[in-house]
Amino acid sequence: MPNPFFFRTFSRAAIARLASLLVVWSILPQVSYAAAPSPAEMNRARRWSEAKFLGVTPAVEPGLHVLKNHGPVQINSRAGEPIRIGGKSYQRGLYCHANSALVVRLPKPAKLFTSEIGVDPRANGGSIVFSVGLDGRDVFVSEVVRLQTPAQPVSVELKGATEFSFNIADGGDGIDSDQGNWADAKVVLNDGSELWLGDLPMSTTGSPSITTTPPFSFMYGGQPSSELLAKWKVERATVETLVSREHTLTFIDPATKLIVRCVGVEWLDSPTIEWVVYFKNGGASDTPLIQDIRAIDTMFAGESAGEGWLRYNTGDRLSADSYQPHAEPMPVGHVKAIASTGGRPTQETFPYFNLGWQKDGVIVALGWPGQWSAEFSRAHAGDASAASAKDESAVRVQGGQELTRFKLHPGEEVRGPRVVVQFYGGDWIRGQNLWRRWMVNHNMPRPGGRLAPALASLCTGNYYGPSLKSNAKQELAFLKEHLDAGIPFDAWWQDAGWYPCGDMWSKTGTWEVDRSRFPKGIREVSDFVHEKGLKSILWFEPERVVAGTWIAENHPEWVHGGKGGGLLKLSDPACRQWLTDHIDKLITEQGIDIYRQDFNIDPLPYWRGADAEDRQGITEIRHVEGYLAYWDELQRRHPNMLIDSCASGGRRNDLETMRRAVPFLRSDWYWTPEGQQCQTYGLSLWLPYQGTAFLYPNN
Repeated sequence: MPNPFFFRTFSRAAIARLASLLVVWSILPQVSYAAAPSPAEMNRARRWSEAKFLGVTPAVEPGLHVLKNHGPVQINSRAGEPIRIGGKSYQRGLYCHANSALVVRLPKPAKLFTSEIGVDPRANGGSIVFSVGLDGRDVFVSEVVRLQTPAQPVSVELKGATEFSFNIADGGDGIDSDQGNWADAKVVLNDGSELWLGDLPMSTTGSPSITTTPPFSFMYGGQPSSELLAKWKVERATVETLVSREHTLTFIDPATKLIVRCVGVEWLDSPTIEWVVYFKNGGASDTPLIQDIRAIDTMFAGESAGEGWLRYNTGDRLSADSYQPHAEPMPVGHVKAIASTGGRPTQETFPYFNLGWQKDGVIVALGWPGQWSAEFSRAHAGDASAASAKDESAVRVQGGQELTRFKLHPGEEVRGPRVVVQFYGGDWIRGQNLWRRWMVNHNMPRPGGRLAPALASLCTGNYYGPSLKSNAKQELAFLKEHLDAGIPFDAWWQDAGWYPCGDMWSKTGTWEVDRSRFPKGIREVSDFVHEKGLKSILWFEPERVVAGTWIAENHPEWVHGGKGGGLLKLSDPACRQWLTDHIDKLITEQGIDIYRQDFNIDPLPYWRGADAEDRQGITEIRHVEGYLAYWDELQRRHPNMLIDSCASGGRRNDLETMRRAVPFLRSDWYWTPEGQQCQTYGLSLWLPYQGTAFLYPNN
C-alpha cells in the first residue's frame, strides 16, 4: 500500500537527535563469500542437469547401498554362521532386518535377479513382506512371510537395468523378530555372466540415484506426460556462455504437433539450475486439453542419511510474524501442501523452500507472480514413487501455477513458472548463504550496470492530511526542513494521491499530475531534490482501475470489470502499449529516478472469472506475461532506473519480480522493534536487499 507515515513538527534540536532515523532504509546485508560452492556441490548440480536436460544417466559406482536397515546388513553369513531359511543353509546371500531398503547398482545392464527369501530361523517369530523395485514401480511383492513359511523363489526380469532396489517391510505387527534373508541373491547380466550380490561392495551413504525423467509433468488429452513423452520426438540443444550452460529440451507430439519446450540454465559459478516450460500448438487445430501442469515434478533425496526437514516461510500478512520461518519434519507418508492466496504470490505464503537432510539439501523456488501451489510428499514404504527414487527418504516435489486446464489455439504459446533448484552440502544455513550469493550475482537488478545501493528515503505520507494528498508547496517545505536540520537521506518519495483522485488516493486510473496541487508538475519537487544530489521516487498502481477514472471511462474494454472498474488487462497488447508509453512519458517529463509500483487488489477472481471452461488458467498466464513485459520495456527505455516492488506491502516478491525490482517496503506492518527484527531475520534468508519503515513518534 502507499506509505501511511505520520510526522509531527520537531524543534531543530529534536530533529538533529533523530538524524539517523529516517523513514525507509533499504538494506543490503553482506553476503558471506565464505559460502563459495564446493566441487562436490557443483558436481552434484552438473550431474543432475546433464541427466534432466541431456538425458545422460550419471555414472555410479557399482555396489550395495544401504538406505536403511534395523542394525547392520550382513553379507554371506549371519554372525559368522551360514545364511539359513527353514532347515536349509546357503553360502551366499544377505541378512537384513525390517524395515530395510537397499539399492543395487550394477557395472553393466542386467536381465535377471534371482533369490530365495524367508525368515531367519533364529528369529523368535517374525512376519515380513519382501519386495523388489524397478523403474519407478514394485515389480515383485511377496505375501506376508512368517517363520514357518518355507523358502520362496524370486525371479525378476531386469530388462537391461543397471539399478534396482529390494526391501523388507514389517508384516503388520511391528518389527520384532522381522529378520529376513535374501539367500543365493544374484544377477545375470546381459552378457550372460553372473554376479553375486554378496560380492559387491557395500556402503551406507551412497548418493541417491538421478533419473533422466524430465523435471516437470502435465496431463494431455487425459494421459500423463510420464507415458506420453517417451513416445514423442525429442530434441536437445546446449549453448555455453561465460557464466552458464543454456539447455533447451523439446518434445513434439507427432499426432497433434504440440510442442513442449523446457529452457534451462545451469550456472557455472553456483550449484544452481533453473528452467521455464513453454507449451505451443504447432498444429492446425485446437489441442486436446492440457491440464495439471507441474512446472516442477521430481524427487530429491539427501546424499547423507537422516530424515528430511522442510523449511519455509510465512509470506507478508500485515503482522509482526510476516516472513516467520518454519521447520517441519518429513517423516514417512508426510505430505505438505502450500499455496498462495488471491493471486499475489507472497501473500500469506512464500514460494521459496529449503529441503534438507542430515548433511546436505536442496533449495527449490517458484518464480510466478500469480497463483501458485506446491506439494512436498515423502513416500510410504513400497510406494512406486519411493521405488523410482530408490530411497524411502526421498521427497517428491511438485509445484507450479495452481490451476491449468486449457486447450491452445493454432500457433498459440504459453509459459509456466520459473523453477530454481540449488544443491548444497552441510547444514541448511550454508544452503541459505549459497542462495543469497546466487541472488546477488545473478538476480538483483543492476540499474546502470551496478547493484542498487542502500537507500534511505523520506516521505510525507499522511502528514499533511487525509488521503495522502499533499501539494508541491508542502513537499518542498518538508524537504527543506529536514535538509536544514542536517538529516541525511538519499531519495524523496512522493507517495499516492498526486493524481486527480477526489477524496481518496485509492481512486486510481487517471495517471496525470493533479495541477491544482502541483501546478508545475511533480517536476518542481524532483528538480529541487536533484539540485541537492538526491533521487526522486514516484508511486503508481496501474493494475487497479476505479470507476470514474480516465481508463474506466475511455477504455472500459481494457478493464476486467469495464466501466465499473477492476483489474487492468495487461494481457491486451494495445492496453500495455498505451500504458508503457504513458508511464514512460510521465517518468521522463517529471524527472523520476525510481519507479514504485503498488498492487492493492487480489487479481485471482478477475482472472478466473474471465476464463472459459476449456481455457482455465489462460487469463492469469497472459496477465503475468504482460506484467513482466511491461517492466522489461520500462527498464529497456530507462536502463538507469530502479523499480521498487510493492503489493499491499510485500505480497508480490516472487523470483521473477525480484529479478526486476527490489522491495523498499517489505510489509505495511512496521511498528515495534521486536517485530521488525523478526521480519529482518525471516526475509533476509531469501532476499539480500529489502527495506522497511521508521515511523517518527507523535510527541
